[in-house]
Amino acid sequence: MLQYQETPIQEIHDTILEEAGVRLLVKREDLNHPLVSGNKWWKLKYNLAEASQKNLKTLLTYGGAYSNHIFPPAAAASELGFHSIGIIRGEEVLPLNPTLAFARDQGMALHYISREAYRTKSEVARLKEQFDNFYLIPEGGSNSLAIKGVKEFATRLDGSYDYLCCAVGTGGTLGGLIEGVPVDKKILGFPVLKGGQFLIDDIKKLSEKAKHLSNWQLRYDYHFGGYAKVTPELVQFVNRFKSVHDVPLELVYTGKMMAGVYNLISQGFFSRGTTILAIHTGGLQMSHK
Repeated sequence: MLQYQETPIQEIHDTILEEAGVRLLVKREDLNHPLVSGNKWWKLKYNLAEASQKNLKTLLTYGGAYSNHIFPPAAAASELGFHSIGIIRGEEVLPLNPTLAFARDQGMALHYISREAYRTKSEVARLKEQFDNFYLIPEGGSNSLAIKGVKEFATRLDGSYDYLCCAVGTGGTLGGLIEGVPVDKKILGFPVLKGGQFLIDDIKKLSEKAKHLSNWQLRYDYHFGGYAKVTPELVQFVNRFKSVHDVPLELVYTGKMMAGVYNLISQGFFSRGTTILAIHTGGLQMSHK
């Protein structure tokens, strides 16, 4: 099993919070593991256990060249003694960027496929013939075992908050939070890709509770141009947050989520006396973007 470091909850003190009469807490899951940090630790926990139980020695997963999902499985495989294969969208570009160089250094075999083949995942059948039996971890790591892990995380949270906030990529983390958070708490998800309305259905497929509960919603206005897109305002916000609060954020997930939280606070979305708990889902290896 991957090592896990218990993480603190850090309160943020800022003028905007004082004026709005709200508290903002950050659950620092970016500190739970030096390489497999944040929500990835919880999404991988039971997938790794399943691979071990089935005696599958190789992990295979998908991702783009800068994918936040290639980095953690490569590190987890190295720590636990698995082989690992990364199916990378697009052509190889040398020298490798830091994400892919790290994955390679962790022992991950990198295989590049066309964008069309990547979209259809048509390579899986061929890869099953090419490689020994492997354990497939889906893109973003979102499956029923990931939901189980994130639900476990959610049930361990101190309940002294009113709103729980997190970034949303494929929807697995939010689905797990919906499964594990008490129904009297409100959950806000911040999709990091443009046009994320389809995530509603994806989350309902991952979480049975999501189909029936109304305590969660997605806020679509904080993608800052789309997945992995940034604006000068977002960069400025992330840099200020690190400088003032000593909390590093990255520009793909947590930076957008926190900027969204701040914007909603400034709009008066949260009533006075509200306590907000924001989940720092890690991913700081992507800060180079």
